[in-house]
Amino acid sequence: MTQACIGLGANLGDAAQTLRDAFQALAALPQTSLRARSQLYSTPAWGNEDQPAFVNAAAVLETALPAPDLLDALLEIERRFGRVRDPAVHWGPRALDLDVLLYGEDVIALPQLQVPHPYLHERAFALLPLAEIAPDALIPGHGRVRDAVVRVQACGIAPIGG
Repeated sequence: MTQACIGLGANLGDAAQTLRDAFQALAALPQTSLRARSQLYSTPAWGNEDQPAFVNAAAVLETALPAPDLLDALLEIERRFGRVRDPAVHWGPRALDLDVLLYGEDVIALPQLQVPHPYLHERAFALLPLAEIAPDALIPGHGRVRDAVVRVQACGIAPIGG
């Protein structure tokens, strides 16, 4: 079993409820158990700021799924929640976004999957929820989550509970 850290985000519809439902979908993945989930955070849009604010969270899974299979399962959950990927729109609005942030302490460089997530160490909207539930997790090449979170600006990010 491998500990995988997953970032969750949404900013369309009832984003908070979408993330609550997504936690349940993660818990139902085969060969996987949901070990921890963060509270939800309200986050200003990042990258493309001309869109609604996001709701972000993180989850820790224990999984026997290889990383590419876990990614495929996450993409299927996104599709079930109405995610439509448009390659022409980068950092756009989304019904649900699920990212493999960490997969144990592995470094993975595949065309469809990069672990650790290439921007994890720079993004407060991913680090704050992750630090809540996995502060000692190692971001290969960048140290522990608890150390990375103090190096980022958390402007406008606020916990909203549940």
